[in-house]
Amino acid sequence: MTEKIVLVLVTTCLPLSELRGGLPLGLALGLDPVFTLIITVVANSLLFFPVLLILDLFYERLFSRSTLFNSYLGYLRRRGKTWVDRHGVMGLTIFVAIPLPLTGAYTGTILAWLLDMDRKRAFLSIGLGVALAGVIVLLTALGIVNVLKSFI
Repeated sequence: MTEKIVLVLVTTCLPLSELRGGLPLGLALGLDPVFTLIITVVANSLLFFPVLLILDLFYERLFSRSTLFNSYLGYLRRRGKTWVDRHGVMGLTIFVAIPLPLTGAYTGTILAWLLDMDRKRAFLSIGLGVALAGVIVLLTALGIVNVLKSFI
């Protein structure tokens, strides 16, 4: 049982699969759907902090020395300010909640960092988006499993 949970958590923390891979894997391994939803949502949401720390460190140690990068980052943040002011938490939440490749917690955190969003609001937004994505993926996976069971 513990090995299954670790495998689900590792899959959930990988940038390419995230919750969209970890949750169906947990179901396929026979874990309880609600338990699997909870652990994958929590693990995927908490990725916000190490990703943000890595972005801050890379910027501080490497990119901040580049005037070209600083100019471009300033440009992105100025252009993104109206988007953040207009859509804010809901815009990022919807972006993260769409269960498609490259729309999860990693990309949402990078986007929040690039647009210089308030970190508390960004974390709330990403957490809500991951939770919504989790429900969508869970319902989809359970639906597919039930359809397959009817043919077997």
